[in-house]
Amino acid sequence: MAAVAEIKEKIEVPTGVEITIEGNIVHVKGEKGSLSKMLSDPRIDITAKNNIVEISCMKFPKRKEKALIGTFRAHINNMIQGVTEGFEYKMKTVFAHFPIKTSVEGDTFVIQNFLGERSPRKAVILEGVTVEAKGENVTVSGIDKEKVGQTAANIERATKVKKRDIRVFQDGVYIVSKRG
Repeated sequence: MAAVAEIKEKIEVPTGVEITIEGNIVHVKGEKGSLSKMLSDPRIDITAKNNIVEISCMKFPKRKEKALIGTFRAHINNMIQGVTEGFEYKMKTVFAHFPIKTSVEGDTFVIQNFLGERSPRKAVILEGVTVEAKGENVTVSGIDKEKVGQTAANIERATKVKKRDIRVFQDGVYIVSKRG
């Protein structure tokens, strides 16, 4: 069985998107903004020339290097998609027992009257993410997929039902759909 000497993955950069690489940091600029991410491994090289990003690994790659190349490709594709289209999670407030009131105060998402509790529950909104609460619908949007997803997870986690039967108490704020 012959070993593969080199693996290369190519990503075509769409028009209107500019990618620069400084050391281990990949910078992506587009119409919605700019993102930077550190993608580093001593065995993997990332180069950007003529609207093509090339991720390569030399000297007989192993399974770990092959996996890292795929991971780096996915990160760069997500960054390109973020600066061109953005990401949006739609969430819905569900309650059967006590009406839940949601609001945004600065960088905090506030859930009031959750299961009749007196003190409000709070979730952190990460930098660069916008959250809108209109009635029972909540929209989480931004250009960084990781931050948008983590903010939505923070909101879901803040409404976790504790010390009650979750089959009966299905109240909370849940992700309904994802775009991007």
